[in-house]
Amino acid sequence: QVQLVESGGGLVQAGGSLRLSCAVSGRTYSTYSMGWFRQAPGNEREFVAVISWRGGRTYYADSVKGRFTISRDNARNTVYLQMNSLKPEDTAVYYCAAEPGGSLVAAAGRYDYWGQGTQVTVSS
Repeated sequence: QVQLVESGGGLVQAGGSLRLSCAVSGRTYSTYSMGWFRQAPGNEREFVAVISWRGGRTYYADSVKGRFTISRDNARNTVYLQMNSLKPEDTAVYYCAAEPGGSLVAAAGRYDYWGQGTQVTVSS
């Protein structure tokens, strides 16, 4: 089993920055790809970014490319999402997820474990 707990969400003005953290527990964490997804009210959950288990490969949604950076610290069992130049359309609940196959995939169905989410609100 893998448990995921997100933190770092909050209210920020457009153009501002936030860093989300995802604390992970579970013995096989370091072999998982770790992703971030988000879901705004009335919308489906959408892919944001994913990082390989060694951290050498990343993949981003076009909507966040160049503004968001995903990283991981396996020694601390933590995954991060640095979000810069935030826009009102980035407002959503952000979820951390673990993909046991180690692949860089955007499909939510490939992720076996999910956190409870953290709210990010960007005001205009």
